[in-house]
Amino acid sequence: QVQLVESGGTSVQAGGSLTLSCAAAGDTYSTIVLAWFRQGPGKTREGVALIAGGGIRYYADDVKGRFTISRDNAKNTVYLQMDDLKPNDTAKYYCAADRSFPYTRWRLPSVYEYWGQGTQVTVSS
Repeated sequence: QVQLVESGGTSVQAGGSLTLSCAAAGDTYSTIVLAWFRQGPGKTREGVALIAGGGIRYYADDVKGRFTISRDNAKNTVYLQMDDLKPNDTAKYYCAADRSFPYTRWRLPSVYEYWGQGTQVTVSS
């Protein structure tokens, strides 16, 4: 079992920056993939960024160049640095983890076994 706890969500102005954290606990040695998802009002949950062993990082097209995912293995924590935030980034952000690499299916929530409870990010114009 893996437990994930997100933090760092808050309200910010458009153009601002924010860093989300996701602390993992439990059977973390078997977790090889960590990802951030988000779900905006009236929208489906979608993958935002993924990080895996060997420095593999994937990003959704609409966040490339603005968001950066990183991982501190010593702290079992994954981060999402979000810059130049836009009102469309408003969503509840979730941390997800799985033992298998999802390849092209990485943005599908159904691929991931473990989930956090989410943290709300609100971007105002």
